[in-house]
Amino acid sequence: MGDRLVVEGARDDTHRRTGVVVAVRGSDGDPPYQVRWEDGPDGHEVLVYPGPDAHIEHG
Repeated sequence: MGDRLVVEGARDDTHRRTGVVVAVRGSDGDPPYQVRWEDGPDGHEVLVYPGPDAHIEHG
């Protein structure tokens, strides 16, 4: 863990989001990923199925 999930803003009214992957819930490293968004409330984690506008930055 410790990798970052980066979701680019796909439209003009959305912004880039970055979060820390705290757990991988799928098999063989596949999504969903449990992510703590850097711009979210402290400690708030969500399950994410990344779309085509997302990529992983290995930490």
